[in-house]
Amino acid sequence: MELFDPQGRRLYLTAEEREAFVEAANNAEREVRTFCLVLVYTGCRISEALALTPRSFDFSGRAIVFETLKKRRAGVYRAVPMPQDTLDTIDMVHGLQEGGKRKRKGRAETPLWPWSRTTAFRRVKEVMDAAGIADGPHKCPKGLRHGYGVHAIGSGVPLNMLSKWMGHASLEVTAIYANALGEEQHNIAARMWASA
Repeated sequence: MELFDPQGRRLYLTAEEREAFVEAANNAEREVRTFCLVLVYTGCRISEALALTPRSFDFSGRAIVFETLKKRRAGVYRAVPMPQDTLDTIDMVHGLQEGGKRKRKGRAETPLWPWSRTTAFRRVKEVMDAAGIADGPHKCPKGLRHGYGVHAIGSGVPLNMLSKWMGHASLEVTAIYANALGEEQHNIAARMWASA
């Protein structure tokens, strides 16, 4: 796994592109908004987001619990922290806590977004278009995942924690996010210079 394609083009969204994506997502229809916010704030894979059900949300722990779908065996879960306001938005749009367990019982295992991967991909691309993100290999859901990793490293999240949140099998895979360019690289370097 790399952060650049064979032509040297980056495969991740920059901080500015991520901000523009969030702004555009907040202006999209409600279900598209929540789907996009889950992708940008958790770094999950598109298939992992599509597998989320009401039971996947831990409101008291302020996290979403994902089944890591890329593992060789089923039943491997990880909890990824979420901003409280984003969890509140998801709860409001999808009614996850309303009416208590009695109302939710029958739908606890129903996916929040009953879309195909193709439809989900298309929705994300529409939001990226609305955000004015330039065409390139980074303009896709995987670009959001990589952008999450780069942002986390730039924010000082330890590699072992990021590896857990992203569902990576090893720290070596997670370490690629330390190879960021542009503003992210400058932020990392500035932190190093400040401690010298």
